[in-house]
Amino acid sequence: GADAAPKPSSASMERQRSTELPALDSFPLKHSNTLTNRQRGNEVSALPATLDTLSIHQLAAQGELSQLKEHLRRGENLVNKPDERGFTPLIWAAAFGEIETVRHLLEWGADPHALAKERESALSLASMGGYTDIVVMLLERNVDINIYDWNGGTPLLYAVRGNHVKCVEALLARGADLTTEADSGYTPLDLALAPGFFCGDTRKAIQQVIENHILRLFQKRELE
Repeated sequence: GADAAPKPSSASMERQRSTELPALDSFPLKHSNTLTNRQRGNEVSALPATLDTLSIHQLAAQGELSQLKEHLRRGENLVNKPDERGFTPLIWAAAFGEIETVRHLLEWGADPHALAKERESALSLASMGGYTDIVVMLLERNVDINIYDWNGGTPLLYAVRGNHVKCVEALLARGADLTTEADSGYTPLDLALAPGFFCGDTRKAIQQVIENHILRLFQKRELE
């Protein structure tokens, strides 16, 4: 089955990269691979005067829990308020890997099933960033593990493309579909096997996780 699947070229994959990713780079805050406030041991990472100018969405992305809590007290519906792109505070926090903010937002009633205007979800963006703990936390809230966005991309596809081995492993262990096609025509399995897309140990690790998953599926079927 894998041999018959379409194998996109590395050049076409690069073109897909430039059009498929949500425009998180335009967000004027720290990059998603920096430490969260809790990891740094801080509750606040910006000057108070600066914090006063940030929206609830920016505060969520920054992990500013104290200020975010103050904002949410001002209105009952703010916890799920979408911004101009349809992103809720939870979606922003998940996209930037702010695990404690995600945890608190869920406790405060944030909707883990919410979708933005182009069907971006907290689960997909957490998978894209490789934030495995957040992915597991969201899955425990029974979100759709195979949710697709505007171009058919799923959480598993984004985790594979981002070389996030632990995230791929967690998604597969909880039933993510390897064969769901994006609008471009390729699946997470195609992407993992595409020549030239990964290199070195990461490629081997991703492929090994997928091979082990497929083997377990076959063994389970035989037992049934």
